Amino acid sequence: MNKNKNNQTIWNTRIKKNASTVFKKFVSSIDIDKKLYKEDIAGSIAHVEMLFRQKIISFKIKNKIVYGLSKIEKEIIKKKFEYNREYEDIHINIEKRLFQLIGEEAGYIHTARSRNDQVITDFKIWLRSATIKINKSLDNTIKIILKIAEKNVTTVMPGFTHLKNAQAVSFSHYLLAYVEMFKRDKRRFINNLESLYENPLGVAALTGTSFNIDRNFTTKKLGFKKPTSNSIDTVADRDFVLDFLYSVSVCSLHISRIAEEFIIWNSDAFGLINLSDTVVTGSSIMPQKKNPDPLEYLRGKSGTSFGNLFSMLTILKGLPLSYFKDLQDDKEIVFKSNETLINCIQILNEVLKNFSPNKKKMLELANIGYITATDLADYLVKNHEMSFRKAYQVTALIVNYAEKKKKKLHELNINELNKIEPKLTKDVLKIFDLKYSVSSKKSYGGTSFDNIKKMITKYKNT
Repeated sequence: MNKNKNNQTIWNTRIKKNASTVFKKFVSSIDIDKKLYKEDIAGSIAHVEMLFRQKIISFKIKNKIVYGLSKIEKEIIKKKFEYNREYEDIHINIEKRLFQLIGEEAGYIHTARSRNDQVITDFKIWLRSATIKINKSLDNTIKIILKIAEKNVTTVMPGFTHLKNAQAVSFSHYLLAYVEMFKRDKRRFINNLESLYENPLGVAALTGTSFNIDRNFTTKKLGFKKPTSNSIDTVADRDFVLDFLYSVSVCSLHISRIAEEFIIWNSDAFGLINLSDTVVTGSSIMPQKKNPDPLEYLRGKSGTSFGNLFSMLTILKGLPLSYFKDLQDDKEIVFKSNETLINCIQILNEVLKNFSPNKKKMLELANIGYITATDLADYLVKNHEMSFRKAYQVTALIVNYAEKKKKKLHELNINELNKIEPKLTKDVLKIFDLKYSVSSKKSYGGTSFDNIKKMITKYKNT
């Protein structure tokens, strides 16, 4: 075996001249993919154990390699490992250090393996862990929202369409809409795990290998469920990256939406919620200001997540099969998206713990805009044998009358109502009570107080 000196690249025997300084500066990914050291070492240990089981390497060589890899992992954890940009990535850095520790036997570590399947294996293992951590963070968000919802079941506010007062809703019901969104986010991430549990290790560069390897062994050893089925597709595949980035983007979108709601509700024009001083900032020139900067941060960061998704889509759209250097950017994109989302969830959770609803202002705003008009139309259908379209027309006339008289619907008396619809009796007046309106929406998924209590219990038990 030719010596592979530790101060040279792996391919120095074939490529005689050193790479351009400019090229080396930009091609090195060690500052990014060193995050994968644990996964890389675990994958390498599983690989050499398989090689030994298949009698491709000896027991002695296997043990020396495992010893060296374990020592390297301890060095990295203790921050005593020296990363070298000359060696381009975490995989070569670890392999070079292994040569220093155990000598030429380190050369067996790459038998029946390529960096192509090695890096995808590392990346999938890392993404599995990242996905599970995101879902745990979302669990925390949901728990915080449920606590707030439990305290505000009977807090009435206006529900909006086109940002105009539409119908009365419970504030809890409004918040539970975001629970549904975050639960869908969790399901998206869980669904992504299916492809992340397919083991790439063993497909080598793109064609598989002539060595008698056992991919089922490494699959089980590394916590995968099955090996991938096509070696070319495995090397070229980054669908699992797109799935993750898409899930991050949709979750970021949901975070941005609730941030925007809170920004609007916290504005002086609405005043529906109050933010604690712990989650606002001041102005450099206006002493009175309390600005919702954390919420604006959340709203802005969604753009970063979307951009990362589109970057990856653009990288992949024109690539033939199988591996190209273009794919190196996938890790930086994913790491950034993951970190941004985790940060955003933490900030959102902090905001949720440090705001309070202005219940009085919510009720006052709910009394503006004739938001019980639909209740009146429904009442006419149920009690006076009208079609809904006829009831709609009668109700519109009553709203027009109230508007002309500058009165709210609940301020109209039965005599005024009878001028437009003689059939109405005093029983209709209860329709204009906001809590009555909310509690009447008993259809499954509706805003009635009883429904909300049941849904909170259901969420807490799932």
